[in-house]
Amino acid sequence: MTESTFWQALATQARSEQRPFFTMAPMEAVSNTVFRQVVAQAAAPDAFFTEFVYARSVTDATTKFPVHGRLYVAPAETKAPVVQLWGQTPADFATAAMAVKQQGFQAVDLNMGCPDGTIIKHHGGSDLIRHPDLAAECIAAAKTAGLAVSVKTRLGYSKVAEYRAWVTTLLQQDVALLTIHLRTKQEMSKVGAHFELIDELIQLRDAIAPQTLLQLNGDIPDYQAGLALAQQHPGLDGIMIGRGIFASPFAFAKQPHQQTLAELLGLLRLQLDLFDEFATSYDVPRFPALKRFFKIYARPELGATALRNQLMAAKSTAAVRQILTDFEAQLD
Repeated sequence: MTESTFWQALATQARSEQRPFFTMAPMEAVSNTVFRQVVAQAAAPDAFFTEFVYARSVTDATTKFPVHGRLYVAPAETKAPVVQLWGQTPADFATAAMAVKQQGFQAVDLNMGCPDGTIIKHHGGSDLIRHPDLAAECIAAAKTAGLAVSVKTRLGYSKVAEYRAWVTTLLQQDVALLTIHLRTKQEMSKVGAHFELIDELIQLRDAIAPQTLLQLNGDIPDYQAGLALAQQHPGLDGIMIGRGIFASPFAFAKQPHQQTLAELLGLLRLQLDLFDEFATSYDVPRFPALKRFFKIYARPELGATALRNQLMAAKSTAAVRQILTDFEAQLD
């Protein structure tokens, strides 16, 4: 079965512009259709990922981790996201990949790096670092659908040095793209990303699987920082930004962008509208999930500390809109 050329096409286009490709990281309760559309309005990356999707739940609605709206793509989204699957059973990855292919998706990413305790308890995410043979079986199973298959992982589980054996194992599976978060599971985000290993990771990729694209994640705040990193390390194909999007929804802007409070609040209003529209079809996420986003828009450095406090006390999207209206009236 011919494999999708999704990632190769993306890399070819980026290379023609003499840059790496940029993606927004898959983030639980963040990278759903609502926030993807907000980021696209501000400054879109080359590709988005979905939230984490439990592989078995794609074909079995009775699982403990149902899909809900995780695979929903709004008509306004110009490009379908890459589906990020997690799990621990090869057969589940095979059936999930075939199912999402039938839904029109071109690529799946296997989560082998999430440090969340619940996912590890169910032997997914970073736990697969400790079970490389099973990880290889999961990759092989996912590839049977003919989609572009990528893997997102960390350097190791407990020790940084684990990357030599672990990354070697993944590269031997001939994945289309390997994304490495430059920390271990145990390090979480408590230490700086291990940028000192980038050249060695590139050399490892070149020696084992030169056809596999290499993308890095961790402590890369925006497009400019990612571009500089790629220029310093020739051979790096892609840059993934995660937490940087919480510092600025314009993180993927190709030119430095000085965000204003007015445009940030405009994006917040857009998110409220999209959230309410999404809620007509899906009961999740509920309103409290919105509160993690308020810090993106009501920024203290722009004089919006009091506004943020008011937003955090709100109980509904209607209340948030009224708070914004009252705040903007005071500015006139």
